[in-house]
Amino acid sequence: MHQPSAPLYAQHLATLCERADRALAQGGFDHLLVAAGTPPRKFLDDQDYPFVANPHFRHWLPLDGTPGSWVAYTPGAKPKLVFVQPHDYWHVVPEAPHGYWVEHFDIVIVRSAADAVAQLPRGRGAVLAPACPGIDGVEINNPQAVLDCLHWHRSYKTPYELALMREANRIGTRAHRAAEAAFRADRSEFGIHLTYLAAARQIDAELPYASIVALNQHGAVLHYTHFDRMPPAQGRSFLIDAGASAAGYASDITRTYAGTQAGEFQALIDSMDAAQQGFVAKVRAGQSYPELHLHAHHVIAGVLREHGFIRLSAESAVESGVTGTFFPHGLGHPLGLQVHDVAGFQQSERGGSIPRPDGHPYLRMTRVLEPGMVVTIEPGLYFIDMLLAELRDKPVAADIDWAKVDHFRQYGGIRIEDDVACTDGAPENLTRDAFASA
Repeated sequence: MHQPSAPLYAQHLATLCERADRALAQGGFDHLLVAAGTPPRKFLDDQDYPFVANPHFRHWLPLDGTPGSWVAYTPGAKPKLVFVQPHDYWHVVPEAPHGYWVEHFDIVIVRSAADAVAQLPRGRGAVLAPACPGIDGVEINNPQAVLDCLHWHRSYKTPYELALMREANRIGTRAHRAAEAAFRADRSEFGIHLTYLAAARQIDAELPYASIVALNQHGAVLHYTHFDRMPPAQGRSFLIDAGASAAGYASDITRTYAGTQAGEFQALIDSMDAAQQGFVAKVRAGQSYPELHLHAHHVIAGVLREHGFIRLSAESAVESGVTGTFFPHGLGHPLGLQVHDVAGFQQSERGGSIPRPDGHPYLRMTRVLEPGMVVTIEPGLYFIDMLLAELRDKPVAADIDWAKVDHFRQYGGIRIEDDVACTDGAPENLTRDAFASA
């Protein structure tokens, strides 16, 4: 893995301390106490679900497999890491902290979660932790004023964070190339998924989200995570939406491929790819994200018309809801420590919410783009039976070539997704850059 430089991390940590000072002042607290968390227990079992550390914890340092640990920060003081390294022969014990970041923390190593709690400063603490499972001896408060401030500023990635997100894209694109090769070799969805994991060198629990590996008509299921064990008789199309992780940061990448006998579907993919790159070019400071989403609907209406699916004008197709049948989700979302990152709707560092445009309930971001933000751009065009059935019952159905639509149902759908950083100038396409350098 490409390690970000130590100076980038030092700058990142200084920025986090400044933001924490601001958030604590806003909420009226003396300390910021960030729990890594502990894995929840499976119902009626003695096993836990896979552990994923609190994203607020991962924001401070590149640690994930350290349940029970804490970051404690008091304005004006060096941050403290209370690191749980249990006496345990049932599980792998975390290695003692090491690496480019350790010199920036006062580190205390303890043997249990209870010992860790005893090391936390007393007084008015803003405790950021999952409410379940609870933590003995700690009142988890997750104060809204503190969260609002921290979430707002998490939208603006530091150079250190951007370095890790580039690395997550490099890992993801390497695995995507392997997955495409597995599709060309007629592997099953399950086989392609295993190929992806091997190329990423990450297990399912380490990925930022559950991979979507969809052959043929399965591409019409937006969150298809089933994995058929047998390959279809013919691989007409392949949609893969899969990411990777780098020190807690996510990539989120989608590609759609046509089978060797599917030239008509490839032509539609090419049109969607050109449209997607046009949307990426508009990821610039001052661009309203919901307006970009609405612009995408008009462009996709043009694609539908160009390929003979509809006879309506683009304006009529959008106003009548026809484009919503073929493109029923949002254009994208904020990305960072979480695949659907925080503050996509937030009005300011003091909270508030910016509503979605009417008729677009699944859009995941309503803010204006600013330098430092990273968003996904992921337009789609699908042939979804349920939504097509609803469209057939509307007056506008007369302006749709239903024979052509029915013919394309065998391909499922198309989604193309890149991770894009907004800068002071032209956008940085983290995903295309990674594919180009692979």
